[in-house]
Amino acid sequence: MPTAKTLREGSAAKRAAILSAARDLFLSDGFDRTSVDVVSARAGVSKRTVYDYFGDKGTLLQAVVNDISDTLVGTVQRTLDATLARVASAGELEEAFVGFSLRIVTDMLGSADYTSLLKLLGGEGHLNEAPFKDAPEDAVAVRIGELDRAGLLDAPDPRLAADHLIALTFGVVLNRHGSTVIPTADERVRALVVEGVRAFLRAYTVRL
Repeated sequence: MPTAKTLREGSAAKRAAILSAARDLFLSDGFDRTSVDVVSARAGVSKRTVYDYFGDKGTLLQAVVNDISDTLVGTVQRTLDATLARVASAGELEEAFVGFSLRIVTDMLGSADYTSLLKLLGGEGHLNEAPFKDAPEDAVAVRIGELDRAGLLDAPDPRLAADHLIALTFGVVLNRHGSTVIPTADERVRALVVEGVRAFLRAYTVRL
């Protein structure tokens, strides 16, 4: 059962070591077969330190999932900055959104972190909250809102527009090909993304 005591923030290096050890062991041995004793030994800390920092094994799993989620959200933000931050005209929108979506397929959905997250979620019965907490969608919505205010999109509800973009592009790729994402160089992926972006822009293009 989760502890009610106040957890220690503690040493950042020890915290990182515990998270890394727990991630490796949860992935290799599974949540149920991984003991706190083994995690502490792998991390090079005492069992008491693990409990002081994370409370119990379920909270440790949640912390590992949150840590991976934060890394993936960072990937989304960097991809947004690289592909959609400097769009200055409506004519650039299709190329920018296609570039963003294709990079998400490889840099996020095709990453070892994403694969690890999916495997860890097999123990989701031990989690108190879902990963991400809508952070990727919210990040996309912020950029769509900026494009709306710049007069390049007509998106009065940026969060809904973000959901539509995601569903029409890499959401379709996942639906078609599953969590094992094929390379974006494959024309099947590119074609799905391009048509999805075009459908999105038909819905959100500014009409004069």
